[in-house]
Formats: sequence, structure tokens, C-alpha cells
Amino acid sequence: MKRRLLLLLFAVAATAVVSVIIFLPSGAAADGIPLKGTVGPGFTISLKDANGAAVSHLDPGTYTITVDDLGVDHNFHLSGPGVDQETGVDETGTVTWTVTFTDGTYKFQCDPHASTMKGSFTVGAVTQPPPPPPPPPAAVAKGTKLKGSVGPGFTISLKDRAGKAVKKVKSGTTYTLAIADKSAAHNFHLTGPGFNKRTAVGKRATATWKVRFKKGTYRFVCDPHRTVMKGSFKAV
Repeated sequence: MKRRLLLLLFAVAATAVVSVIIFLPSGAAADGIPLKGTVGPGFTISLKDANGAAVSHLDPGTYTITVDDLGVDHNFHLSGPGVDQETGVDETGTVTWTVTFTDGTYKFQCDPHASTMKGSFTVGAVTQPPPPPPPPPAAVAKGTKLKGSVGPGFTISLKDRAGKAVKKVKSGTTYTLAIADKSAAHNFHLTGPGFNKRTAVGKRATATWKVRFKKGTYRFVCDPHRTVMKGSFKAV
């Protein structure tokens, strides 16, 4: 009788152990919070969250970052406390990193173009400093304002206050030219009697030029695409 009772108790205990084993969590690690990094094919680099918003601040934790490296001249390099990951400069493709962010500032950049292709974000208790206050408005120079624009497509123009293409200007008058270079693949180059200025190829930029036009013909071009992106006007 005692033997049968012991066997019964053993069977019950074994069943309880099996039940515990069955219902325990598998222990598989959960995926990190998704982020999306992109670099190229132009001179662009970004890190965005699942909603497509640019990352500026994150909570500490584990994140899964999918990086699309789309430029053979670029790479995506992420660094900060406890993290240092990068793609190859001469390679394209998609990689996935699982990283753990802690309190601090993290940076991402294209190493060959680190001065222009870069970004940063903060994690946890560290926050980005507030942006500097806007500069006081500059005094408007005497004369007439013109607006030059190039890109982002294969377009280049010079327009007056009314938005009309400039065909003539008054010689001897000082003009203020506001130049908007909207593409890293283009530039805005203005030449004519006594004047020769340009924006740089390889980055987007804005510039303000003051010009006292002399009589003659002035031409503006995109240097890399001067056969198709060009225009001219006269100072009379």
C-alpha cells in the first residue's frame, strides 16, 4: 500500500514539473525598436523612426536599425556610448544592426563627407541644446532684389521680385541677389563684366551677393551641366 502511494505521489510531482516546463516562456529575445537609416545615392544621410520622422531623441533601450546604403562613394557610420557600427564605403546594400543605446549623444555620418553628411541625436537624460536665436534682420541693401535658384532637378533661373525671369537690369544700380542652391549635384555660377561668383558643387547652400552691374551681357550656368542649365540677361 505504501509503495503504491509513493508511486502515485511521484507521478503527480512529475506531472507538475512537466507542466512548469511547458508553460515557461521560451526565452527568445524580443526584437528591438525599429529604426531606419539611409545614405545616398546623393549627398543625403538620415535616421528615422517607424513613423518616418527624423530621430532627434530616444529612450534608452535596444533598437534594431535597418540601414540602406545606396551610394558607392558613401557609408553610414553610427557611433556613441557603447556603439560603433559602419557600412563599407565602396559597397552598397542593406544591413541590420541590433544596438543598445544608453544616456548620451550619438552621431551618424558618411565618413568621406563628414563635414556635410552628418546627424546626431540624444538618448535618455541627455537632450539637444536649444537652437540659437535667429539673427536680427539685416538691413535691406539699397537697390533691387533678384532671386537665383538651381535644382533640385535640372533647372536654373534668375527672377525678379514679381517672379518673372530677368531679361534686363539697370547698369550702375546695386542689386542684391539671393541664391538658393538646392542640389549637391549643381551650382549657380554668374559671370559678366566685373563679376564672377559661384556656389560650390557638392553641397546645397544659400548665398547673398551684392552686384553693381556694368553695361554688358551676364550669364548664369550650372558648371557641371552648362550645356543645358544656363541663362543670360543684359545690363543696359
